[in-house]
Amino acid sequence: MAAAFHQSIGTPHSLGHVNNSGLHQEFAISSVRLISKGFEVDIGLSKRGGYNSSQRILSVIRASASQASVIDMVSSPSHTKANDSRKKSNEAALILIRHGESLWNEKNLFTGCVDVPLSKKGVEEAIEAGKRISNIPVDMIYTSALIRAQMTAMLAMTQHRRKKVPVIMHNESERARAWSQIFSEDTIKQTIPVVADWRLNERMYGELQGLNKQETADRYGKEQVHEWRRSYDIPPPNGESLEMCAQRAVAYFKDQIEPQLLAGKNVMIAAHGNSLRSIIMYLDKLTSQEVISLELSTGIPMLYISKEGKFIRRGSPAGPAEAGVYAYTKSLALYRQKLDEMVHWCAPS
Repeated sequence: MAAAFHQSIGTPHSLGHVNNSGLHQEFAISSVRLISKGFEVDIGLSKRGGYNSSQRILSVIRASASQASVIDMVSSPSHTKANDSRKKSNEAALILIRHGESLWNEKNLFTGCVDVPLSKKGVEEAIEAGKRISNIPVDMIYTSALIRAQMTAMLAMTQHRRKKVPVIMHNESERARAWSQIFSEDTIKQTIPVVADWRLNERMYGELQGLNKQETADRYGKEQVHEWRRSYDIPPPNGESLEMCAQRAVAYFKDQIEPQLLAGKNVMIAAHGNSLRSIIMYLDKLTSQEVISLELSTGIPMLYISKEGKFIRRGSPAGPAEAGVYAYTKSLALYRQKLDEMVHWCAPS
């Protein structure tokens, strides 16, 4: 079970333009670990919703002579052929994680879009999730605008073997962009951009938010509450149905995240039960009846492989050291091998 789940990532010395049709890279090998000196990004992204996510992405990924790439680059000269193969296939990993248990999950309250943090158990779940994906490459992170999803992403990445630092992008204003700018090339190379957007939020539960689930069932009847929670197109009073949540979450995925995957970038999404169910409905082509029976556990990562415009579900590992379903791709195994080599090279003699 030692041979596991890692992805070979290209090693650009200079990187051309990224757009919705693919990724253009120019390669030069000068050392065991190569980082791009600088590049520009030209991504056609829509600018809808409360957060201007396209600018949020560009503010970090656009690089110049004074700002380097934030894409995870790990390589060695012996793997040039594998890198060439990867350029052609544009295979990428997509990790989905439902946030760990929140303080209101613990109290059995309807949470919805109320911004509640993780419980102690939720913190532990997020850390465990990080251990399970510690050998999977991550170039971009997307979360909702809610703290429990952001905490989950941040805590998970503390366990990653590449030790890159997730940095939340702030594009709310010119001041926010200016004050959060990073001026060290070396530091930028060791960061992963985190894009937070409300469209990945949990579905809004309307007048149920803050109510105890059992007391609500006693008041309105179990069948009515079950219909509000598990039907596809029936919303709770003044809230969202799963269908309404899916409209915003899937649109955001298709507009903002899918182009990154098609360009070969490895993406992690830390979000919520209903927004992730919506995305899985799109990825697995589920019907409205199939998705309502889909249950996602808190803090359990799921892996998909994006290749040639298709998404292949790989499931979830039983533990951080087990290959499990991740061993099906050679490029993920190669990525882990490179991480192991980096540890060997860095070890004191």
